[in-house]
Amino acid sequence: MSDELFEGDRVEVTVGAPAHGGHCVARIGGPHGRVVFVRHALPGERVTVELTELHKGYLRGDAVEIHEAAPERVTPPCAFAHPGGCGGCDLQHVAPEAQLEWKTAVVKELLGRMGGLSGERITELDVRVRPLPGGPLGWRSRVRYAVDAAGRPGLLQHRSHEVVPIDRCLIAHPDLQKLDVTGRLWPEAAAVEVVASTGGDVSVLARPAAAPLLEAAGAVQPGARTPGGNGTVAAPEPVPVGDSLLDEHIGSAPVLIEGPAEVRELAAGREWRVPPEGFWQVHPAAADTLVGAVLEMLQPAAGEISWDLYGGAGLFAAALAERTRARTTVVESAAVGVTAARTNLADLTGVEVVSAKVDVALARRRVTGPVDLVVLDPPRTGAGAKVVRAITAAGPRAVAYVACDPAALSRDVQTFAAEGWQLAELRAYDCFPMTQHIECVALLVPAAS
Repeated sequence: MSDELFEGDRVEVTVGAPAHGGHCVARIGGPHGRVVFVRHALPGERVTVELTELHKGYLRGDAVEIHEAAPERVTPPCAFAHPGGCGGCDLQHVAPEAQLEWKTAVVKELLGRMGGLSGERITELDVRVRPLPGGPLGWRSRVRYAVDAAGRPGLLQHRSHEVVPIDRCLIAHPDLQKLDVTGRLWPEAAAVEVVASTGGDVSVLARPAAAPLLEAAGAVQPGARTPGGNGTVAAPEPVPVGDSLLDEHIGSAPVLIEGPAEVRELAAGREWRVPPEGFWQVHPAAADTLVGAVLEMLQPAAGEISWDLYGGAGLFAAALAERTRARTTVVESAAVGVTAARTNLADLTGVEVVSAKVDVALARRRVTGPVDLVVLDPPRTGAGAKVVRAITAAGPRAVAYVACDPAALSRDVQTFAAEGWQLAELRAYDCFPMTQHIECVALLVPAAS
């Protein structure tokens, strides 16, 4: 076989260990051959890979033929979960218990390779990904459907802007699956967002497109057929409220189509009211699970001063303030989050909400010490060295780091270590079943303690 490869070429490989990103590592041409990251495969399998991307140091591809299947392989419950189909779920071909093992292996590998932890230390930490209640389907309380040029809602292919029209999403909350969002056309929308809150509210929002879509691409006529994962998906009817309402909001914030403008969320022993477009944990059990982990790790005491950085609506700040009865500062940059925090935390004395980016707030002393406890819940990119150094310089006794990306967490753990801190405890949760994503809560303390 020639060494020259092209997109679309097919090669047979033996699949290796899982890697961060929802794929496994394999090599073309033996143990020292070119690395290819393979989706839709399991460790130990013999598969044919169709190459989808070629890069200088690695390749990407999909397992399109399974010659020797792993015992953990199952038939995906969703007909759209296949190569070239919906890219939302990475692990539907993996048995639920094996998904936990897969994710545990990924977290351990990242802590060693990027976090600088020894194998012995990782073993001492008893790193394992724990399931949340409710099972692997019907958990996602917030779904964003992309809309294609013909106005059809769907989900995106993996690493693509190509929209795959679907009839329903099986990981979506049952209340969202009952909506007729995927049965309509959305000619003036770029995306449609649906929310089912833990308080029982359901809202539908549309994000306006920059220009009318159907005039540019041509409408799909009712009764026509479009490709789908199980053969066909009926062409939807045009949304009756779309045109005039969305025309008035072109390029602006999401437009509420139906449901309340604020949804109720129940967490940490409180009722929260947040806009449906605002941030909230997508798994119904995640908020309470993460708050519980943070409180158990930090053990807040009366009188201790706290920071809740990247605080959103103030979920962790509320839990801390109720226990410390002391000064608690929330730092949040998104306007919708700042408003939600100020509204929902108004009954708690000593709570301040700072509207700023965390790095800017720390550098410009918008937030000042002394501080005893810090909760750090950054976006997927992580906190970064500048923020980590500012936190350690403030001298808290402990930091609870809530991470939605174990790679970013591992990088920041290494930065903490360079500042004389250590990872004392780590808990990982499967807040996103069927996908590659993992939520972690890490306890970091000064090494001397």
